[in-house]
Amino acid sequence: MNTSNLIVTLVLIILVSACKNDLSMNPPVAEKKPKELTIHGDTRVDNYYWLRERDNPEVIAYLESENAYREAMMKETEELQENLYEEIVGRIKQTDESVPYRKNGYYYYTRYEEGKEYPIYCRKKESMESEEEIMLDVNEMAKGYAYYAAVGLSVSPDNRYLSFGVDTISRRKYTIHIKDLETGKILDDEIAVTTGGSTWANDNKTIFYTRKDEQTLRSKAIYTHSLGNSSGDDLLVYNEDDETFSTYVYKTKSEKYIVIGSSSTLTNEYRVVSADHPDREFRVIQPRTRGLEYSVSHFGDHFYIVTNLDAKNFRLMKTPVNRTTKDNWIEVIPHREDVMLEGIELFSNYMVIDERKDGLSQLRIIHMKDGSEHYMEFWEEVYTAGISYNPEFDTDLLRFSYTSLTTPYSTFDYNMVSREKELLKQQEVLGDFEPENYEARRIYATASDGAKVPVSLVYRKGLELNGKNPAMIYGYGSYGATMDPRFSSVRLSLLDRGFVYAIAHIRGGQIYGREWYEDGKLLNKINTFTDFNSCAEALINEGYTNPDRLYAMGGSAGGLLMGAVINLRPELYNGVIAAVPFVDVVTTMLDETIPLTTSEYDEWGNPNEKDYYEYMLSYSPYDQVEQKDYPNLLVTTGLHDSQVQYWEPAKWVARLRDMKTDDNLLLLYCNMDTGHGGASGRFERYRETAMEYAFIFMLEGIKE
Repeated sequence: MNTSNLIVTLVLIILVSACKNDLSMNPPVAEKKPKELTIHGDTRVDNYYWLRERDNPEVIAYLESENAYREAMMKETEELQENLYEEIVGRIKQTDESVPYRKNGYYYYTRYEEGKEYPIYCRKKESMESEEEIMLDVNEMAKGYAYYAAVGLSVSPDNRYLSFGVDTISRRKYTIHIKDLETGKILDDEIAVTTGGSTWANDNKTIFYTRKDEQTLRSKAIYTHSLGNSSGDDLLVYNEDDETFSTYVYKTKSEKYIVIGSSSTLTNEYRVVSADHPDREFRVIQPRTRGLEYSVSHFGDHFYIVTNLDAKNFRLMKTPVNRTTKDNWIEVIPHREDVMLEGIELFSNYMVIDERKDGLSQLRIIHMKDGSEHYMEFWEEVYTAGISYNPEFDTDLLRFSYTSLTTPYSTFDYNMVSREKELLKQQEVLGDFEPENYEARRIYATASDGAKVPVSLVYRKGLELNGKNPAMIYGYGSYGATMDPRFSSVRLSLLDRGFVYAIAHIRGGQIYGREWYEDGKLLNKINTFTDFNSCAEALINEGYTNPDRLYAMGGSAGGLLMGAVINLRPELYNGVIAAVPFVDVVTTMLDETIPLTTSEYDEWGNPNEKDYYEYMLSYSPYDQVEQKDYPNLLVTTGLHDSQVQYWEPAKWVARLRDMKTDDNLLLLYCNMDTGHGGASGRFERYRETAMEYAFIFMLEGIKE
């Protein structure tokens, strides 16, 4: 390290120490080191580009100083944070287990033990009365690690071997391990830099897995590994050369085919091989055609294809297994303008269709032989229902999930013959929670172009619409992801203190089908942001709250949303929480070495094209920071974030500090041990939630 760097680092270290002891300390100031970035003849000056240097001691010291400043500014809430953490965790049943599912002669389930952070993965042979086999006790595996994630558990067809992926950094680069479930030993086989999951061929010795690019983390190639061999001898089966695509592998529910998928935002391609003959050559179902999306399931002599071929909201086709190109596809369920076909589940006698109509999920049951059909009936105005894991073909029972803003997560079996539902398990909420104490409803905001945007609300009954209630509005609005109304026991800490909680179902999501998504992406992205502000205005205009008591929250692409809405309408919000926010849109999308960049050109646009560059620049939160007042802000990130690099929120906060004209709080919290998803433990993650809620309560003057 040179002398100047050493001096700066020492100054920042002193600042960290001072901040922890002096509440009157001025906030950290990041040094300006101007860097010119030029494209399309346009030159931008980025004063904080240097914060990308992850291994630079100055950067680490700066992040630590921000952490110390946040800690100092929230010192008065430390007891509140601890109380909130205990309150949130106190609602969770610590000794608990999932509903078992049956597959290949075993019942599989996950259980938790009191006081432990991680799951225990178990199974029992033939009956739930049999002796328990512990496949993985992640609590034991995680000892000594600040972060530990075990994912992608997959059992071989003969039930002997378990493959699973491990990440101890939170960078989502998993090492695959294989355990002999008969001996309990972990084999020497180790495969690094993967997605964590693997798919067994029917020979019980070959696994297919996805390897990531070391730098960009793009899921790049499919390999096969044979038990007992070195990973250096693994065979490349498929390499995805197009940097806008990612690849993955799975086995059909029928266990007949190994499927390799390649996907970009707008296009899919699949190839298959017999699971009995994994060494044979894969054959393509339908060659990729830009804009053609499809997915593949197998039953009997046909592949079933959910596709947008001449169908914006998708339709269902089938094709013989030996004639799979689109000219052979036969329509099973036609396209409908008012219904989005989201997925299917196949059984020996029934087919279940997951649909969305009028912003609500529907489950449609069709008899495979006679074509008779019916819809499952649900019992609330605003709810979320979906197909759960159903690994068996030969059953008339459909397992599905149900939840709402007032109904805890519930697992049912539905008899498709008798049409009877059996509740197998409902999330237990400890304490004095009673669903009837809360009310959920849906209102509609009018967007700037006249579109009606749904807003799902929940609050304690007896609420007065006097405009004096504190409220939290949440949104996402990207990738076609619909933020369905679901129950949260954590959220009760807001509701029981008089908050209204709102979910803004803005464009860029898919609650009203594909058009709703397309109206909030690429050159229509501004609709996402103006929709959210319209939803905030609706809460104010209808008497739920006022700008002095309205708070907004979003994470990742929802963090981009937060940055954009406060650039447009900062006066609407008293406080905003932006979690792992994607706020440096243009610079990130111009850097092909960063994870997710090339694969998301069809979501945001390719800024190497001038029209997209100028449009993205017009809303990029980092680039559009102005000299004006902003709401109180809490911004969170993780040093090892693989999805949104830590420097985006760090740079954004630095620029806001330099330019904003108010005295409102601006706090940055960087978790130095984690990435995009936060802490890995079952309970530890709620410490950050408690901090976020304490930030809002501090602004509200809530001290208990």
